[in-house]
Amino acid sequence: MGGSGGGWNSLGNIRALEEKAKAALQGGKRNVFISFAAEDIDEVNLLRGHAKNENSDIEFNDHSVRAPYNSEQAEYIKRKIAERISRSSTTVVYLSNSAALSQWVEWEVSKSIELGKRVIAVHPGEKYSGIKPSWVGSISEILPWSKLSEKLR
Repeated sequence: MGGSGGGWNSLGNIRALEEKAKAALQGGKRNVFISFAAEDIDEVNLLRGHAKNENSDIEFNDHSVRAPYNSEQAEYIKRKIAERISRSSTTVVYLSNSAALSQWVEWEVSKSIELGKRVIAVHPGEKYSGIKPSWVGSISEILPWSKLSEKLR
């Protein structure tokens, strides 16, 4: 075999093989980035626990940020979050009054859209009645958390 023309030696093919191997090792789990305001961590943890109890194939990847949006660390934090978003198939936004006011959540939604990710907003009840953030119009779906598993299949 050998030959020239890139074939299996190209960096793109190696990366494709790495991704296939990772998917196989993860047992087909979906890597989902979850965006939420730090104030909502307790509710988000309860919802994640509920998903695990249902033997869900969703693996949540989050990065709760307590640093001020314009802090000295902001650029580093944004770079790290962007890496996590890029490795995810979907961004799930936990919609709350705190999230509606969070610059970090707004940035994560914007970055997810920029990276071509599907963005779904979820809320704990049957209907969301809180503050509607300006970025909510750019999200494809808003639904109760209980409906998330079936949307991600």
